[in-house]
Amino acid sequence: MSEDVLARGKLLLEDAGNSVIPFNRAFLTGAELHYLETALASGTLEGDGPFTARASALLNKMLGAVATLLATSCSHALDMSALVLDLQPGDEVILPSYTFPSTANAYALRGAVPVFVDCRPDTINLDERLVEAAVTDRTRAIVAVHYAGVGCDMDALAGIAERHGLRLIEDNAHGLGATYRGKPLGSFGSLATQSFHSTKNAHCGEGGALVINDPDLVLQAEIIREKGTNRTQYYRGEIDRYHWVDLGSSYLPSELLAAFLTAQLENFDVIQAGRMRVWNAYHDRLAEWAADNGVAQPVVPVDRVHPAHLYFLVLPDPAASAGFRRHLADLGVQATSHYQPLHNAPAGLRFGRTAPGGCPTTERVARQLTRLPLYTGLSDDQVDRIVAAVTSYRVAR
Repeated sequence: MSEDVLARGKLLLEDAGNSVIPFNRAFLTGAELHYLETALASGTLEGDGPFTARASALLNKMLGAVATLLATSCSHALDMSALVLDLQPGDEVILPSYTFPSTANAYALRGAVPVFVDCRPDTINLDERLVEAAVTDRTRAIVAVHYAGVGCDMDALAGIAERHGLRLIEDNAHGLGATYRGKPLGSFGSLATQSFHSTKNAHCGEGGALVINDPDLVLQAEIIREKGTNRTQYYRGEIDRYHWVDLGSSYLPSELLAAFLTAQLENFDVIQAGRMRVWNAYHDRLAEWAADNGVAQPVVPVDRVHPAHLYFLVLPDPAASAGFRRHLADLGVQATSHYQPLHNAPAGLRFGRTAPGGCPTTERVARQLTRLPLYTGLSDDQVDRIVAAVTSYRVAR
């Protein structure tokens, strides 16, 4: 069964006329079309139909969540988290500078102040050793972003949150399928968010989810997702009519997106096996070259399991990193840099503040990190080509 799914997915991705290996190709399991046809035939195209329930149940099981609410994007799930926590103008939210703007936008949109903290030089995660110094009497929450799906130090962050009476939120856009000390990422915070963008391990083109681990927050999250109404309670038969009861918006994805996502989640193990094959090949076969050229490979602490979401290399300096990407492009390999720091971005300077000590590691990593192609449909021959292209580059001394 698993081999059949993988073979169908590879067939759907074939493009013999393209000699360039792209950075990403959205993997299809082969079941998506059937599920989309089933949803269309049912006549239920709006959200919260059978496939929404099915995908949500799969995510609840994977994460051990109290509830999972599908959303139209991870950005919207983050927006919902700010509304659920009732953030007010002037409140502060601690988060890494090295992350996607959506992580900061969600809280700045409510008038809260993103407080940017530097990342660790090994895992590229929020540096838990710097977080407590950023806490003030206005701090309301800490956002842990699990870069490349490698978990932050959740024990340390949970301890800080508990000592200061703060909410802990996980931006788990990269981390579905990963664990920290045997527990799934996305299960530590009061709230967590997931991404199902086409670049993610499991996807529906564009999509996301708000994961709720605190039962006291479920009802408020349902109201926010349903345009500020208590319509979800009405559908459950708990009230005889629904009303506008709070602020909210339309965050619910269509049943078609949920059907597509269900096909992905039901074959998640197959997807993961393909990604892990590529990640391990890179890590093993590039180790000697990396050591010889002063290049840092990903670090995965022994108490964490990663989901093979990204494979990155940190070159010794910006010139080497730029030259490395040009070299790969010349050999038909599409590689790319990643986030640019938020703390010194125009909007970061306008809406946020930087924690004491600044973010020097973030600035260095942003200039020197390169990501390699990584997706389930990569063939062994393509992996060979990428490894050969990487190892033919020499860092100038």
